[in-house]
Amino acid sequence: MVNENEEKPQQEDAQQVEPHETLSGRSKGKVSRSCACREKAKAYETQQMPEENFSSHSDLITPKRINLEGRRYTCHECEKSFSGTSALIGHHRTHTGEKPYTCSECRKRFKWRSHLITHQRIHTGEKPYTCSECGKSFIHSWALISHQRIHTGETPYTCAECGKSFGYHSALIVHKRIHTGEKPYTCSECGKSFNSSSALSTHGRIHTGEKPYECSECGKSFSWRSHLIAHHRIHTRETAYTCSECGKSFIHSWALISHRRIHTGETPYTCTECGKSFGYHSVLIVHQRIHTGEKPYTCSECGKSFNSSSALSKHRRIHTGEKPYGCTECGKSFSQRTTLIMHQRIHTGETPYTCC
Repeated sequence: MVNENEEKPQQEDAQQVEPHETLSGRSKGKVSRSCACREKAKAYETQQMPEENFSSHSDLITPKRINLEGRRYTCHECEKSFSGTSALIGHHRTHTGEKPYTCSECRKRFKWRSHLITHQRIHTGEKPYTCSECGKSFIHSWALISHQRIHTGETPYTCAECGKSFGYHSALIVHKRIHTGEKPYTCSECGKSFNSSSALSTHGRIHTGEKPYECSECGKSFSWRSHLIAHHRIHTRETAYTCSECGKSFIHSWALISHRRIHTGETPYTCTECGKSFGYHSVLIVHQRIHTGEKPYTCSECGKSFNSSSALSKHRRIHTGEKPYGCTECGKSFSQRTTLIMHQRIHTGETPYTCC
């Protein structure tokens, strides 16, 4: 008897369900609302589920996932959570080092497809981001944003130590090392350290002898771009640096700085042996050879040695007969400038030396 009573509810349920297909639209609506209530309850249960940890990609993919606001997927490595499985899968690559996207041109591998797409522009030459001010194009959107600061003058990155501002975050990072004294880039050849990777790369050319900057006019090559720019002025005859005192112009900024000492009388380079001071470092080096007796410049004709290259050049004129200094009055030529100056006094009548 007990079994018969237990079975009755099941039979009643079956009788209620079977006719549903033949119900009117109104009845169907009731059934739909009933189903919706069940789904809502099911959804509520899912929403109450705790955050899940995933150990593999298969763990991350949930079949027929109900898209509920607030559902999170958590990385079991670092506990970081994401709103979607695809974001979590991509994040996992930071831990595994997996690089599933390969460039068909150079076989370089990437963690993210977007990085591969950007990289491929190196091969295709595509530069989709163009500056509206000057028309210059870039591979990356961030490169265009940074470039535009040249036109706007915007310097959003400020040093907390000295208040100096920069247009690039990377430039601020390098600048901060002036205050901290940090030099994280070390030369493997000589052990010298630098505060930026670019400074190390530039320094490395001293050891390798690499000269990547070539003059389009004469083919001469240089290790540094700044040297090429300065060299170009020989061809253009541009003298960008002018003395405000006498109007004399120079190709190099350091040449102007040295020249100004003629006007100021500044002699910042002092000999430690005798205390004599000089306006030019090169002159001090030559002077110190008087004390050391060093004569590194030797004449290939007669073997005579000299303490400066200019002294050797003058001496060679004895062998070559060259007389580059000509008198504008009578046309007579001389091998040395000092001899020309003495000769010109014949025409001017100057007598600078008086008997005491």
